[in-house]
Amino acid sequence: MHVTMSVNGEDVAKDIEPRTLLVHFIRDDLGLTGTHWGCDTSNCGTCVVSLDGTPVKSCTVLAAMADGHAVRTVEGLETAGTLDPIQQGFIEEHGLQCGFCTPGMLITGRELLDRNPHPTELEIREAISGQICRCTGYATIVRAIQWAADHPAGAAAVEQETVQS
Repeated sequence: MHVTMSVNGEDVAKDIEPRTLLVHFIRDDLGLTGTHWGCDTSNCGTCVVSLDGTPVKSCTVLAAMADGHAVRTVEGLETAGTLDPIQQGFIEEHGLQCGFCTPGMLITGRELLDRNPHPTELEIREAISGQICRCTGYATIVRAIQWAADHPAGAAAVEQETVQS
């Protein structure tokens, strides 16, 4: 079958097998390997991408279901060489260790901040509750998302504040 969708702002059209999972389409057909494939059972959340602004586990979504929709992967977060504030937050607050869950956490955090620019710690924890991180204990991930909420302009604004101080 033929699918057409926007992936990270670019139109993509491909012929696929109807049973192709979105995670495999993204990784194998488009070569965007930032989206990780973990459990294949919807338990771990490493494969989270944004589908029309909603975080979804791409191991449980058929690529055909994304036909005509907008998909954003972790590769779509940075713009013109500038990290998204959520990415910078993970750097500033040491929000990753092994990095396996990180792409899904980044997408979930970005979509949370797009809907709710000032989430509480409880709202952040609820947003990431469908994702497993075996390394960090989540505290640094929560702080990273809070950092991004506190610095919506990202690292450039923090550098500007530091220079002015």
